[in-house]
Amino acid sequence: MIEKWFSRRRFLRSLALGSAGAGIVPAAHLLSAKKDKRPNIILIMSDDMGYSDIGCYGGEIKTPNLDKLAYEGLRFRNFYNNAKCGPTRASLLTGQYHHAVDANGMTKGATFGEVLRPAGYRTICSGKWHQKPLPTTRGFDRYFGLADGACNFWNPGTKARPGEKAPGRKKKTSSRRWAIEGKAIKGYVPKDKNFYTTDAFTDYAIERLEEYKDEEKPFLLYLPYNAPHYPLHAWPKDIAKYRGKYMIGWDELRKERFKRQLKMGIIDKKFKNSMRDEKVPPWNSLSDKEKDESDLYMAVYAAMIDRLDQNIGKLMKKVKELGKEKNTLVLFLSDNGACSENRNYVPNVPPGPVESYTVLGEEWANATNTPYRKYKRYSHEGGTCTPFIAYWPGKIKPNTFTDQIAHIIDIVPTFMEIAGVGYPKEINGKKIRAVDGKSFLPVLYGKKREGHEAIFWQYNKTSAVRMGKWKIVSLKNNKWELYDFENDRTELNNLAMKDPERVEKMGRMWDNWWEMVGGNNKKKKKK
Repeated sequence: MIEKWFSRRRFLRSLALGSAGAGIVPAAHLLSAKKDKRPNIILIMSDDMGYSDIGCYGGEIKTPNLDKLAYEGLRFRNFYNNAKCGPTRASLLTGQYHHAVDANGMTKGATFGEVLRPAGYRTICSGKWHQKPLPTTRGFDRYFGLADGACNFWNPGTKARPGEKAPGRKKKTSSRRWAIEGKAIKGYVPKDKNFYTTDAFTDYAIERLEEYKDEEKPFLLYLPYNAPHYPLHAWPKDIAKYRGKYMIGWDELRKERFKRQLKMGIIDKKFKNSMRDEKVPPWNSLSDKEKDESDLYMAVYAAMIDRLDQNIGKLMKKVKELGKEKNTLVLFLSDNGACSENRNYVPNVPPGPVESYTVLGEEWANATNTPYRKYKRYSHEGGTCTPFIAYWPGKIKPNTFTDQIAHIIDIVPTFMEIAGVGYPKEINGKKIRAVDGKSFLPVLYGKKREGHEAIFWQYNKTSAVRMGKWKIVSLKNNKWELYDFENDRTELNNLAMKDPERVEKMGRMWDNWWEMVGGNNKKKKKK
């Protein structure tokens, strides 16, 4: 069965690549009246979630549905994002480094919607988009969600619904962009008082799967949730599951998560847990009142992930009900590490209800990123290394791990290989770049792939290069740090002074890459 599918896929891909000069070649017409056997694809992404938050990566938060996908699928230990919401989405969608493709508009690349729709896939997007053009103009048939970067989970608009308090916002003047299909809406106020973004995104996705259930063509569902990105909003019944459980504090939480990670094989026993961030005070230095207030923050955050998992279970139940589970590849990741912002944008209102707008803060974020250092926005592992789960019944060997290195730029090439199509040379008459990524489909089948010589990062004032077991990383344009991941996965022992030649060599690689992606034109060349 598998061999037949691979043979057919190679045939379609050879036809598509052979005519790549004209852009993407639809493969669907080659299928005649027969049912398209290519797999459905579901790509799920969480937002600002820490590396150790879900159960299958060491967390205590109840995530049975994600855990099921992991235990019956494959978990990556070296999968990377871009450490920031918008840049991650630009690379995820186009298969290119965000600097080269235009991080806010993707004007120099094609999205996987634009690649797979002409190839015969039904393309659906529900959730946080965070790009200027709407999905319906970039290869997606249907869309519902937050076209912006963040919003109130209960009420994305600016006006209060009858009987409710005004929705908390980051700024009093801010009005987030929502979109329904091809229409952008400023100040979207849902009529349903039970509206909650995580639930709404899932409901829309399920409605579309039901609508297209009788189609012969496969579907691509892109489901980028905005949870657990701030503001901290969650259903009271979900919060109640965790209230009081975090009175153990962030120091003990980090220890407990690390023990579980060692036991389940997420981290090798030869590695050490990173230390508490120097900016984070010891838990025992807090007063009883401060501990109780802090417990609520983490309880709400945990409730958001719990609800996320509930919705993934609801989605997978629908896929199974439609009889499509066995022919569906499901991928899950986070767009970056946990967020260290430490602010309450609506003073004196605790996290949870519609009128609040709070952020988790670096104290708990440091714990949720266990065992790694730093956070969202940083090129250290706490910002860039993400949980990555791949589930595909009958194709992926259950409960397996891989240490092969992969990056979000590899997702588009993987989809291309699955669909049997090439990448277009132009979009709307404009020439675009080729993909930077490489397919990791062989990894899903338990095989060794030819990976990247190196992968690169740059965001704001942080930069990095990962080359095999070696990584250099720079913070705020300071000197390069050097880490040996074979012996120091958690970046605790800087070897830059001991191996300056390696640092210089990898630093030149970063300079060359920066030139290649047009970084020098942005006047942000690393010092």
